[in-house]
Amino acid sequence: MKNQYRQTKTTVSMINYHFVFCPRYRRKIFLIPGVEARFKDLVRDICKQNDIEILAMECHEDHTHLFLNALPQLSIPEIMHLIKGKTSHALRSEFQELSRMPNLWTRSYFVSTAGNVSSETIKWYVDTQKTRY
Repeated sequence: MKNQYRQTKTTVSMINYHFVFCPRYRRKIFLIPGVEARFKDLVRDICKQNDIEILAMECHEDHTHLFLNALPQLSIPEIMHLIKGKTSHALRSEFQELSRMPNLWTRSYFVSTAGNVSSETIKWYVDTQKTRY
């Protein structure tokens, strides 16, 4: 895992966020064939466009974990707005099962910050989501 300080012209930072969020009504959207793979592709594209590094990403049937490294110019709500907004629009337009939902994601989410010591633990936790149940 890349756990290094990032530099811009005016900042040096290492800001790691662990996000967890779920679809409305905890619907098991990731059991629909193709949704998980498309969601991950969309998140990779969004993160690349906004200079956010994905340290780990995993989906369970009714929620997703993202472990991201962001520059200080992006706030937590901005990151969630980008990811939830763009993935919701794309997934609802591409998958018939999701098109009837007015909103794909809940308004709420969990976020915690991680320093050097706990980053490995969070990465392990996210990477092992599918094998723990």
